[in-house]
Amino acid sequence: MLLQIAVEENLETVSVLELLMNGGYMMVPILILWIIAIYIFVERLLVIKSASQTPSDFKSQIRSKVIGGDVQGARLLCVETDTPVARMIEKGISRIGSSLKNIEVSIENIGKIEIYRLEKNLSSLATISGAAPMIGFLGTVTGMIQAFIAIAQEEGAVSPKLLSSGIYEAMVTTAAGLFVGILAYLGYNYLVSRVSKLIHTMEYNAIEFVDLLQEPQK
Repeated sequence: MLLQIAVEENLETVSVLELLMNGGYMMVPILILWIIAIYIFVERLLVIKSASQTPSDFKSQIRSKVIGGDVQGARLLCVETDTPVARMIEKGISRIGSSLKNIEVSIENIGKIEIYRLEKNLSSLATISGAAPMIGFLGTVTGMIQAFIAIAQEEGAVSPKLLSSGIYEAMVTTAAGLFVGILAYLGYNYLVSRVSKLIHTMEYNAIEFVDLLQEPQK
């Protein structure tokens, strides 16, 4: 019992920060990727959230104005509503008088531009989710090489402390890389699901607007 207490008192406690610092120079790119991933996720989340905030009465107002022949008022309402749906509808309204096919093409082109804006930098987040673990593995390999070099240069019996410290320091980069990669992957899939939902809403509103143009106006 006394021996166990003495051993526990002699054990060195290592904080998370000290553990990360022991990961070596490969921790630097992993940290940079982590910061970039956080920035992309927060920035895209705010953009998608803003793009999704179309007023609940927007469609009803557009419908009443278009049916009533107030095309300019409908277009002004779209300009005042800064969302992808409003910009698509505004483009369609500006083409009223053209053939229905031209209106559909115009709305579709604006929709493609809006989708590109929504998906901006999402591919970078996906890249980080794959690159961070690979960098972590690379750091582990280089760390193990350095550990075995140190063991080879050690004269006499190899200290278990030397062997274990070299290995755990090398494994830190793998853990850090997997941590960043997993969170980036989850963040990427969450944003993709939000964008897909918004794209569905955009398509639904575009179809409703085209159907509206085929209704008799007053």
